[in-house]
Amino acid sequence: QVQLVESGGGLVQAGGSLRLSCAASGTISRITVMGWYRQAPGKQRELVASITNGGRTNYADSVKGRFTISRDGTKNTVYLQMNSLKPEDTAVYYCNADVDWRSVPYWGQGTQVTVSS
Repeated sequence: QVQLVESGGGLVQAGGSLRLSCAASGTISRITVMGWYRQAPGKQRELVASITNGGRTNYADSVKGRFTISRDGTKNTVYLQMNSLKPEDTAVYYCNADVDWRSVPYWGQGTQVTVSS
């Protein structure tokens, strides 16, 4: 089992910054990829950014150059630094972890990010 706990969401004005954190616990040695997804009202959940064990990153086109995903192995935590936020970034952000023993990933409970114009 893997448990994921997100934190760091909130309300920010357009152009501002937030940093989300996702703390992983449990069988973390078998996590292969961690990522951040988001879901806005009435829309499907979409990938925002991901990072592999080797540090390879992947970003949605809509956040490239503004968001940075990073991983602290000593703290078993993944971060999402979000800069130059836009109202369209408003969504519930979910942490996600792929593991090597099953095809279904683990999810956190989500954290709300609201960007006001």
